[in-house]
Amino acid sequence: MRDFILPRFWRGSSDSNRFKGLFNYKTAWLLAIVLTAFSSLAPLLAMVSFDYQISRSAAESEVRLRTSRTVSNAKRVLSFYLQERISALQFVLRDNTYGSLSDNARLQLLLEDLTQSHGGFIDLGIIDQDGRQKTYVGPYNLQGKNYKGQDWFGLAASRGSYISGVFLGFRNVPHLVVVVRHDLPGGGFFLLRATLDTEQFSSLAGLELSSGGDSFIINHGGVLQTPSRYHGDVLSDFKLPVPTFSDHSEVIEENAAGGRVFIGYAYIPDSPFIFMVIKDRSGLLASWYETRVQLLGFLIASIIVVLLVVSAMATYLVNSIYIADQNRAAVLHHVEHSNKLASIGRLAAGVAHEVNNPLAVIGEKTGLLKDLLTYGGENVSQSRLLDLARDIEQSVERCGNITKHLLGFARHIHVSVENINLAEIIDETMSFLRKEAEYRSVEITTAVAEGQPDFKCDRGKLQQILLNLVNNAFQAVSEGGHVSVTADSPDDDHIRIQVSDDGCGISDVDRKRIFEPFFSTKTASGGTGLGLSITYGLVHKLSGDISIESTEGEGTIFTIVLPRDCGGGNEDTCEYC
Repeated sequence: MRDFILPRFWRGSSDSNRFKGLFNYKTAWLLAIVLTAFSSLAPLLAMVSFDYQISRSAAESEVRLRTSRTVSNAKRVLSFYLQERISALQFVLRDNTYGSLSDNARLQLLLEDLTQSHGGFIDLGIIDQDGRQKTYVGPYNLQGKNYKGQDWFGLAASRGSYISGVFLGFRNVPHLVVVVRHDLPGGGFFLLRATLDTEQFSSLAGLELSSGGDSFIINHGGVLQTPSRYHGDVLSDFKLPVPTFSDHSEVIEENAAGGRVFIGYAYIPDSPFIFMVIKDRSGLLASWYETRVQLLGFLIASIIVVLLVVSAMATYLVNSIYIADQNRAAVLHHVEHSNKLASIGRLAAGVAHEVNNPLAVIGEKTGLLKDLLTYGGENVSQSRLLDLARDIEQSVERCGNITKHLLGFARHIHVSVENINLAEIIDETMSFLRKEAEYRSVEITTAVAEGQPDFKCDRGKLQQILLNLVNNAFQAVSEGGHVSVTADSPDDDHIRIQVSDDGCGISDVDRKRIFEPFFSTKTASGGTGLGLSITYGLVHKLSGDISIESTEGEGTIFTIVLPRDCGGGNEDTCEYC
């Protein structure tokens, strides 16, 4: 459980994580979470977005359909209402003569019949072709009024029938009239005009709508013809734009003072009226908003679950890889040390010979000193004895230097940066290999460019790098071959060391894998494939770079470039160690 809460690659440094892995595990963990979460959440988000759009579109379509159906039904009712009154007046004209209609009693009787049979009639009047109201029955004193200057008079006379909008007129109260023209046999015409009940007309437009909707009638000029719940009383100006003409019922969406609204409208045929239904969008889509909240809740819960699962799996996998990589790095680190011990073993014969020479001198000088002290008596000069002691002391010092160098190389590898003389360390390292070179009949030459200043580096690691490369060269050259170690400065901030040989060379295919662990071109002769991979790791630990040039049958050149201050290197920059 602890590894899930705080995985090992997040913890502080310890013995178990002092080795650098193949890559940055924190970055790998983050990328694993991001990429896996993206691939998991992208389809979910796309599906939710698609469902969101579809459900919203369906909800809006349903609202539009219901609104359009309401408007269409109201349009038919209003159209029928107006046309029925026109037809009733036309029937009166066909059933009565001009003379009978000029009789107030007859006209009163017709008004009562119309009111009982159809309802909604307020008064009736006969208007001659000069615009004078010749006969009138109703609640207002309009007998003898002249309407020739009224707009509706000219329209009714020219069209044959006319339905007015709501206006004030002579009576100074809102009303609307329907007018029918009748031609006389001898020429001329008269108009039969009826005033309709505005309350009954308003009741047809004032529908009971859900969600606080509003229904009313406006004329083509945008003036209210019936009262509106939110937009004012009769003859008030409608605040929203007048919708464009259409033969069919339409539903549009507009911005109103309270927010977005759906507007359903229909132009009433042969009249100045436009029936309007206005519904608040948020109220109509309230049920869909609840569904939307549920959908968003499902999405959030799904995202949380996906992120938790992805985080847990990514943590588990990356942590497992990290632990395996740490184990690999630790094993290779021990292999590196073992490789150094193997190098020491290969150097043992040469070191033994180097130590044997001063020991022989010590034995010879000690024997001579003993003989002089035994047989020389008082004739032995003090200077002769001092010379022998000095020779012994020098030989002992030489043995001490040899063992000191060997012990210094045998120390376990830790970063210990010190000032190093380039020529000195190359000569010191090559001193371990000259006896092996003599045994193999291989010539070793060294060349260090003059004027090379000291630089900061780890002595033990640089020695092992040189030993591994020279030993690798020994394996490549045949008897009588040549190995060369040269050093110079490509620029002021770096040093360059090249180890070259005239051996068998490396093929193009093998050269691409030469630094891989356990890859060897000499497995048949006992090669382990770790020498060059360890060398590669050591160079990178010192913040340097290593490259290879090789031609089959001609030889190989390894080039190492190190900074003059290798203190920036660390144990954690090795790809293979």
